[in-house]
Amino acid sequence: MPDPTSRPVEPRTPQPAPTAPQAPLAPATPHPRTPPEGRATTPATGPAARAPWVVLAVLSLAQLMVVLDATIVNIALPTAQQALGFSDENRQWVVTSYALAFGSLLLLGGRLSDVVGRKPMFLVGLVGFALASALGGAAEGFGVLVLARALQGAFGAMLAPAALSLLTTTFTEPAARTRAFGIFGGVSGAGGGIGLLLGGLLTEHLSWRWCLYINVVLAVVAVAAGAVLLEHRRPGHRPPLDWPGVATAVLGLVGVVYGLANAEVDGWSAPGTWGFLVAGVLLLAAFCLLQSRVAHPLLPLRVVVDRNRGGSLLAMAVTGAGMFGIFLFLTYYLTGTLGYSPVQTGLGFLPMIAAISVAAGVVGSALLPRVGPRPLVPTGMLLAAAGMVLLTRIGAESSYVTVVLPGLVVTGLGLGFLFSSAMATATLGVRAADAGVASATANTAQQIGGSIGTALLSALAGSAVSDRLAESAGAPGAADVVQAALAGYHTAFWWSAALFAAGAVAAGMLLERGVPVHDPDAAPVIAH
Repeated sequence: MPDPTSRPVEPRTPQPAPTAPQAPLAPATPHPRTPPEGRATTPATGPAARAPWVVLAVLSLAQLMVVLDATIVNIALPTAQQALGFSDENRQWVVTSYALAFGSLLLLGGRLSDVVGRKPMFLVGLVGFALASALGGAAEGFGVLVLARALQGAFGAMLAPAALSLLTTTFTEPAARTRAFGIFGGVSGAGGGIGLLLGGLLTEHLSWRWCLYINVVLAVVAVAAGAVLLEHRRPGHRPPLDWPGVATAVLGLVGVVYGLANAEVDGWSAPGTWGFLVAGVLLLAAFCLLQSRVAHPLLPLRVVVDRNRGGSLLAMAVTGAGMFGIFLFLTYYLTGTLGYSPVQTGLGFLPMIAAISVAAGVVGSALLPRVGPRPLVPTGMLLAAAGMVLLTRIGAESSYVTVVLPGLVVTGLGLGFLFSSAMATATLGVRAADAGVASATANTAQQIGGSIGTALLSALAGSAVSDRLAESAGAPGAADVVQAALAGYHTAFWWSAALFAAGAVAAGMLLERGVPVHDPDAAPVIAH
């Protein structure tokens, strides 16, 4: 999660395993020997100083809430669709609305922590996230559910950077801080797997609504403890907020995503499709122009023009697109076509999480410090592309062990390569004042890539389903519907493979040879 004052990443530190979509990557944090300008440098006092490990538990609990929502709702989505009766064309908005709001407001959330203060933003984020979750759990219609998911993303963008900043200021002694970040990162890494299992158990034995209500239970504990233990210190420096930049970025991204989503319903030639796409691109161009001219930009362009960072950010965006897609479409295949229960579906994804963990650990600790990112990022993308191709073999009665599992494991290995090397490189070698922005940009690239990718893949898959049903003579039967759904899944996986392959070529051209220079004092990245 973003922290505008964090420092570059130490690539020798093993990365905790990233998990499913909408689960962002948190930035490195400033080393206590070099406090950022304008920020408090004194260690925490009062209740936080007397019970720092209880504070860590509170912050980790809040982090778990955000991470859980990356996977727990995916498992519940087929059941929620049946209960609320929304269409296949609309189901991707339950995923996209959260990722779009979270990713587009992440940089603003970090800035607000600087201006308003960490404790107020942490508590507001917690309360807002809980209320949004309660709204989603009680939803009786599709519109309310999507609104609730968007509000979850918005308040999550406030909560996440505040939590990481509070962790940084609570643990200022190097040894204690290393232990604290290790625990915090472990919670982040395990959250995706916990979400898969918890989502299956809650959906199968209680209701899909409890996949959202569970956040209310966690938030009550975190708010009560946080209000007592955390301290509010007025920020020493209050940088002005770039509101025009926020507006153009958010509206531009919404335009692009809505245009892609509209293509699934009305087709690519419809005015509602290309009109929103054109408007979104123009607004994003205006955002780039504004960032080059304002004194305090939301995203300094110097952060993204470096070749290594540019290639890494591209990799994060492509990774988000492919990863969001595999969770959405494979979840529906396992539940709708193979007839898996929610618990079986959650368990079915765990081998991919394990493969990500193994690959990320090996790459972060052994390969990246020796060979640099140029051979690793394209390799990860090609592995992910190969995994997607393997998944195109799925059929109406495929075996999980012989057809689904190989694709999941190969894709997981590729994602492990990508997360470990791309995130470390995206936040390496920047100025102290820009390191947090670089980390937040990498997180944003993953989330926005996921929201755009999900909308694009859903539109392409929807077109394939419609074309296949149109080929049926007369009214389509049950077998025709199954084959049409498979055609949509195959299309999504083939296009995901193409995205990863194109990303491998582009990243290979952008990334520089050799091992980038690193800062030996940098704190580890929390990846999840």
